Amino acid sequence: MLHCSKLFRRLFHALPSVPSSGPQPWLFIGLGNPGEKYQSTRHNVGFDMISTFAQALGISMNSVHFKSHFGEGEFEGTPVLLAKPQTYMNLSGESTGPLAAYYKLPLNRVLVIYDDMDLPCGVLRIQPRGGHGHHNGEFCRLRVGIGRPPGQMDPKAFMLQKFNKTARVRIDAALEEGVEILKMLLTKGLTECVNSANAEQKYKHLRVQNLPC
Repeated sequence: MLHCSKLFRRLFHALPSVPSSGPQPWLFIGLGNPGEKYQSTRHNVGFDMISTFAQALGISMNSVHFKSHFGEGEFEGTPVLLAKPQTYMNLSGESTGPLAAYYKLPLNRVLVIYDDMDLPCGVLRIQPRGGHGHHNGEFCRLRVGIGRPPGQMDPKAFMLQKFNKTARVRIDAALEEGVEILKMLLTKGLTECVNSANAEQKYKHLRVQNLPC
């Protein structure tokens, strides 16, 4: 498994920052691995978030576009593009970079959704930029906490397991919360969304951080 920072450099290494010249859509990209084998696993919560959001807005994901399951719609006047790359996680750049370039989107109109073991199960965190070493045209991230593996369990094996019943309930609730966060992003903008959503999730983090997953 690639380190997270290396993965994201691969996602958009060839994509320039494009200045906005008018109303633009948001591109939401959920990361995961294709195929029945990986359905409902911890590593596929990015896919799950896109599917939940698409269902909430009535957006069909039946199209295939730049190696992604793809859908487009709008929420309260703001266009939104949804993508689930079908190239396996480590090769997502073969889909995501060309997809954003095709729609002439600057990276600050792209949000990538993925699992994170550093967050407790069911806790969300939205970030307006990629962290240290970023450059102009940063993309946003929505991290979905899946918790840490128990004991000495291999993290890779943990990520590729399905959720147990308790964790599934917490993840399903988080996905519904994620829908509201994404709606807020589309209607109120990134800054207000980050401030409001992360404040709420901070208190949730304190409540659930020591609960078993």
